[in-house]
Amino acid sequence: MTDQKKLGPLLAAQDWEAAERLLRRLAKGKTAPPEVFYNLAKVLEAAGKPAQMAVWLRRAVALNPRYAIAWFELGRAALNANDLEQAYGAFQRAVDLDDKDADAQRNLGRIALRLGQWDKALMCFSDQPDVEAQITLYRIKVEKGEPDKALRDRLLQDHSWRPEVIKMLTRTAKGSLPLRLTINTTRPR
Repeated sequence: MTDQKKLGPLLAAQDWEAAERLLRRLAKGKTAPPEVFYNLAKVLEAAGKPAQMAVWLRRAVALNPRYAIAWFELGRAALNANDLEQAYGAFQRAVDLDDKDADAQRNLGRIALRLGQWDKALMCFSDQPDVEAQITLYRIKVEKGEPDKALRDRLLQDHSWRPEVIKMLTRTAKGSLPLRLTINTTRPR
């Protein structure tokens, strides 16, 4: 059985130690493909060694700059290291390579929001119907000085969303927390 064929059973058995040894051996080869480095990074994460992931992911994208999932994982590793600039760049590259990757798009938007890059965040969250996206879109509008009262009221209407909406409203730099909520207070039966 070749070394690469041994990897599947090790991963299936979640034998991270043996998988790590095998992948490190494969990574030493002069012709090691980027997938070896990517898989080593993922095994290290599973083995509880996430700090070592970025080194191997960088090697994977150095060999194959079009390796979208490796860019995504490099973004996650940078987030774990609290390096927002590197995470932003990695997620942007992942989105550039695969514009249908909703997770990369969402993470890029979250980082853009944290960095105050309102237009980029707006682009990442627009046309998304979920709660996080709608709340974020309102926050971006407030931050840009373009509050949308109808959107705010619609968000506050849903009792299940209200705590998140109020939390977001108090986080905005320009503030837009209404002193009086003008919403229908009757609860659905």
